[in-house]
Parts: sequence; C-alpha cells; structure tokens
Amino acid sequence: MAPSVGSILVGDVLPRVLTIAVAIAGGVTFANLLVAFGVIDYIATLSRPLTGPANLPDEVGGAIITTAASTTAGYGMLAEYRDSGLLDDRATLVAVTINTFFGFVQHIFTFYAPVLIPILGLRVGLLYVGARAGVALAITLTGVALGALLLSAKNVDPEAMAGGEGDGEAPPDARADGGESDDSENGPPETTRGKLREAGRSGIEKTWDILPRLVVVYTLVVLLTTYYDLEALTGGAADPLATLTGLPSAAVPVIVVYAFDTTSGAVTIAPLIEDGVFTARTAVATMLLGGIVSFTVSTFKRSVPFQFGIWGTEFGTKVVVVNTTLKVVWIAVALALLLAV
Repeated sequence: MAPSVGSILVGDVLPRVLTIAVAIAGGVTFANLLVAFGVIDYIATLSRPLTGPANLPDEVGGAIITTAASTTAGYGMLAEYRDSGLLDDRATLVAVTINTFFGFVQHIFTFYAPVLIPILGLRVGLLYVGARAGVALAITLTGVALGALLLSAKNVDPEAMAGGEGDGEAPPDARADGGESDDSENGPPETTRGKLREAGRSGIEKTWDILPRLVVVYTLVVLLTTYYDLEALTGGAADPLATLTGLPSAAVPVIVVYAFDTTSGAVTIAPLIEDGVFTARTAVATMLLGGIVSFTVSTFKRSVPFQFGIWGTEFGTKVVVVNTTLKVVWIAVALALLLAV
C-alpha cells in the first residue's frame, strides 16, 4: 500500500527541504562574510589558477572551495553572486561547471571511501573512484576552457558585491565626532557586529526567496516517484547498451539496479567480481554505464528539484541541461577508454 500524501510530506519532503534551506542560508551568509571581512582575497590565491583563466572574479573562488565541504552551500553562494549582479547567466553556468570536481571531492569522504570502496574491494573501488574523479576533473577543466573562450569583463561586475561606492570617503551618516556610526541602510556595515548581522540577514532573505520553490518542486517529484514506477522508463535501456559495449550478460541487471541505487548496484556486482564474471575493467565499465542510464532518474528525482529550487525554472533548466550533457559526454569518453584497453 502506497504511503499517504501527509506521511510523504512529513517524512520525506520536509526533511529534504529543511536540510537544503539550512545549507543555503549558511552558504549565502558565509559568502557575505568572506567579502565583508576580506577573507576572499586569501581564498582567491588557492582558486585563482581556475578562476583566472576562466575570467571569473575572485569571489567565485570562495564558492568553489566551499563546494568541497557542502555542495548546497557552494551553490547558494553562486546564487547570491548571480542575484547580486556579480555574475551574469553565462558566467554563472561556467562557475557551476567548474564546481563539479570540488563537489565530487566531498563525496569521496562521505560515500566513496567509507561505503563504496569497502563493498567493491580496494582494486575495483579505487579504479572506479579514479574514473569518476577523472570525469569530474574533465568537466571542471571544460568549464575553465569555456570561461576562457566565452567570458569577458562584460559578463561580471566586480563592484556588485562591494556594498558601496568604494571611493574611500566617509559615508553620509558618519558622526561628526569621529565615532563609529550605527550600521545604516544606506551603506555597508562597518562594525564586526554589523557585518555579521548583515551577512545573516542576507542568508535568511535568500533562503526565504528560494524556500517556496523548493517545497513545491520537491513535493511534486516525491509524489510522482512514489505513485509511479519510474524504473520502466530506463530499465529497457540497459540491455541494448550492454550488448553494444560487449559487456557480460550479467551486466544488464547490475546496470538496472545501479541506475536506481549506487550502493545496491555495488552490492550486486561485488560477488560477481569475486566469482570472475567481471574483471576490474568490465566491472567499472558496467558501473559507468549504469551511471549514464541513471541520469534519467537521478536528474528527475534530485537535480531538477534542487536546481529549480536554487535558480528558478528557466535558469535551473539551463544548469540541468549543461550538467547532464557534460556528465554523459565525459562518462561516455571514460567508458570508451576503458573498453578500448
């Protein structure tokens, strides 16, 4: 019996939305604090080899580094930069693409190392993680190349995050006795307390703007995936793909399982590796193929609600298309290289 709508909302939608909302609020607050306290200048030295050639401002480096700790927080920072006018749509797409490898780094410590490698064994696990790392790095470098080719000064506005005119003159409400004025609505906060308050306010406002979209989109997606069998949409694609690549027939059920749950797919293929049905190379190729098939489901269940919630429908669609296209292309390249060996 399918669960009720109420239980779905309370047990699935609400926890997801609240988790993402907290991460976005933290990311936007963090972004503003980096700018307010000048930390961005130090972070820029770490990320400038990527942001410099891509013609992106130093602030984007903060989002890139943050993504390694929290993908949602990193995206929240980029959303703030886009809304503030620091980045236009094209520059934001390039920044999102460059973020890919750093989002992957986070999953190494939260999923691949503690979960997947122990299931697959050291040799196959490291080969698979290495292949996925290569794909993520290729996407990031593609973003850098696209930035170098497509971006210029007209795509960014370095003054957008300044919060003031930046001419060094005293603000109009400065006290005549030389003391510190209260933080006003007409200029940037000058005290530490004011900077903290302003950063927190901005994070809450951004989250409040995004929250309604997150609730609506996640609710629709969860209801559809609960009451409709999405496996029928992709399960039939596995057989011809396995036949085309020359993988063992046992690859078909593994691909189907892997497409819907990575951990279950790894558990399914692990004993087949031990029994010699799969070599390390064909096992990794099978899982990569499962990754391509899985994009039909994962894009609908995770990417679409997340990206639409962050960016809105129009720009969110662009992000989903770019992300999915680059992942499929580079995983296909990695798959071809593996099968050619």
